[in-house]
Amino acid sequence: MLWSLVKIALFLAAVAGLTFGAAMLSDSGEAIRIVALGQEFNLGALQAAILITIIVVVLWVVFKIVSFIVAFLRFVTGDETAISRYFDRNRERKGYQALAEGMLAIASGESRLAMSRAAKAERYLRRPDLTNLLTAQAAEMNGDTRRSEQVYRRMLNDPRTRFVGIRGLLSQKLGDGDTDTALKLAQKAFALNPKHPEVQNTLFKLQTESGDWKGARDVLLAKMRQGEIPKDVHKRRDAVLALQEAKVVLDQNSSIEAREAAIAANKSSPDLIPAAAMAAKAYADQGNTKAATRVLLKAWEAQPHPDLAGVFASLEPSESAAERLARFEKLLSLRPDHEETKLLRAELSIAAEDFPAARRALGNLAETNPTTRTLTLMAAIERGEGESEDVVRGWLARAVTAPRGKQWCCDKCQNIQAEWGPVCDNCGGFDTLSWREPTSGGVPLPNGAEMLPLIVGAGKAKADAFDITPDNAAPMGEK
Repeated sequence: MLWSLVKIALFLAAVAGLTFGAAMLSDSGEAIRIVALGQEFNLGALQAAILITIIVVVLWVVFKIVSFIVAFLRFVTGDETAISRYFDRNRERKGYQALAEGMLAIASGESRLAMSRAAKAERYLRRPDLTNLLTAQAAEMNGDTRRSEQVYRRMLNDPRTRFVGIRGLLSQKLGDGDTDTALKLAQKAFALNPKHPEVQNTLFKLQTESGDWKGARDVLLAKMRQGEIPKDVHKRRDAVLALQEAKVVLDQNSSIEAREAAIAANKSSPDLIPAAAMAAKAYADQGNTKAATRVLLKAWEAQPHPDLAGVFASLEPSESAAERLARFEKLLSLRPDHEETKLLRAELSIAAEDFPAARRALGNLAETNPTTRTLTLMAAIERGEGESEDVVRGWLARAVTAPRGKQWCCDKCQNIQAEWGPVCDNCGGFDTLSWREPTSGGVPLPNGAEMLPLIVGAGKAKADAFDITPDNAAPMGEK
């Protein structure tokens, strides 16, 4: 508001000044006498000022006309820079206007308008580095995937748009389900821009799904160095990848590399149960039973698990049931109040035919947490103590319909898996499996009642799943 008043005041002052000057010139008695070609002209001061102004304007117009004629002649003789500059500016203005309208059309979801504006911008600007992306996005929005793919491929030829073109093709291949091609594109995009978070996540997901554990570890390291994930999260996830890499190497019968990878995974994350089990097996294969025992004790102290007990039992396969129970005391004393410890002690006592001790070990678990495993153990105890078949069958009947207990459950989709894996089989989540009670439902235990390998050996577990007697009980490891 104040600036408007200032402008009005300045305009009025200028008009007043010009008027005052004209009046001064008009009142002046002096004149200008001009003699030319035998003619004499007498002009007043005001008339002379007006004449000078007219002459300046006419000269400016003549100069512009002459400049245009010169530019036209240069254009005719082959020089386009002079006369085409005006048309280029006009074309550029229309092109940028069409580009802006196309971007707004994409943002508002108007696919047809976006396509037409993209074509117009491409025609006027002739700048593919600016218009190709708009054309590709408009084609995708319009459902013309073939056209958008062609545009994305053209973008690969320009270093300025190569990364964007690869990302566009990557998105299309993921939508089509072509994960093999998508993986190759993600690798190229990561090589061009390793700091891009979306490319990192996409490549990592594709690598874990395809089993490229080494490549996934490289991406995970890059994410940690760039601050995308904390160091403790990187440590845990890298251990998961190292463990899976060790499993692959083990499948390829390269035992030395498998041992090294499994041991490295366990050192990175000692509480990772599969890593601890594999590391202990690796030490046992080397004949280093002491190191294997140390790994298992540390993992059991962090989280008791049946797999750890199984590996601990395999360290001395030829020992008797009583000797095994005595050796397990070192393990059982670490977490004596844990449910898994109570179940394991009961299993070992049943194997040693000490059924009262097995009952004492279970305590009231059959009432507080009646799982398939707990109730099956109670059936074995009742049979071992000479109870009737009706009592034993009653426990087994309850075991069939009871919850399965702790299993490998996905924290993301609640899927239940019989074995641990780095990736959920259902949702594809990485490192989402945890050993816990499922929120609902369950699947049968992978080997029937988990106590059976400790009692009768893994080979007879399935056959004797519900036929546990003191007569057929055998020490762990015996055939």
